[in-house]
Amino acid sequence: MELVRGLHNLRERHRGSVVTIGNYDGVHRGHQHMLATLVAHSRRLAVPATVVTFEPTPREFFEGDSAPARLMRLREKVEALPLYGVDRMVVLGFDRRMQGMGAAEFVDRLLVRGLGARHLVVGHDFHFARRREGNIETLRAAGVEHGFEVEEVGQFLLEGERVSSSLVREALERGDLERARRLLGRPYRMAGRVRRGQQLGRKLGYPTANLALHRKVVPLWGVFAVRVSGAGLVDHPAVVSLGTRPTINGTEPLLEVHIFDFDGDLYGRYLDVDFVQRLRDERRFESLDALVEQMHVDAAAAREVLGI
Repeated sequence: MELVRGLHNLRERHRGSVVTIGNYDGVHRGHQHMLATLVAHSRRLAVPATVVTFEPTPREFFEGDSAPARLMRLREKVEALPLYGVDRMVVLGFDRRMQGMGAAEFVDRLLVRGLGARHLVVGHDFHFARRREGNIETLRAAGVEHGFEVEEVGQFLLEGERVSSSLVREALERGDLERARRLLGRPYRMAGRVRRGQQLGRKLGYPTANLALHRKVVPLWGVFAVRVSGAGLVDHPAVVSLGTRPTINGTEPLLEVHIFDFDGDLYGRYLDVDFVQRLRDERRFESLDALVEQMHVDAAAAREVLGI
């Protein structure tokens, strides 16, 4: 998949596309339904299937630290979208300039001159541009003028509910990983590069790969049974603690991964962590000895869940 950052990096060769626009946070089953339509038209017209998204998200721009936790970082989205047939991802910086861009300018600069859109796929009640002034009818009128079609894709329902990023986020906050899996069509995943830590886990008998999350807010907390891939590992069983490590007065969210029956150097390597089952809340222990006792319990519980 080709990654293009910013309107200014669109070139003549990018003209001729089937396009969808949105945050695509989580790439859940509702998104996958949209992407299937996108890809079908891209193959019919023999042009790239193109997803346009924003960084930061509009809600992050307007709400700052009060914005909902992301399900995916940009890198994770870049990894996920090609799995569903996307050929190109255009990431637009959401800043004051983008905030103030009117609907006509957005259509002209992005869809007409930038991407030469042949077909546009959008969700129900789609709005865009300054003060959400653009809508599906705006796009259809522009399509008549500039020669592209606009298709509105209906809601994707699961168990009578519209699948959305908010619904996935709610399931994760409750620790309902099975429901999150059904909404996503796959286990919930977080990823990151292994960094050097304080080596405390090794001293306590549970060496961990510490993944920097680069997130201000995370969508779930606690201790989990997981499977890890990357650096030669494929769905390898592990137990993780996701939180701020209150027992040692930590403050930064950190994903600590203890990989069962593994002894290798993972520093600097990139790992994918698939969450299988929540074991307990994160909590503060009165001593490191008490923490180690609980780690024994957590490890045994994770092994049982993962069948090892």
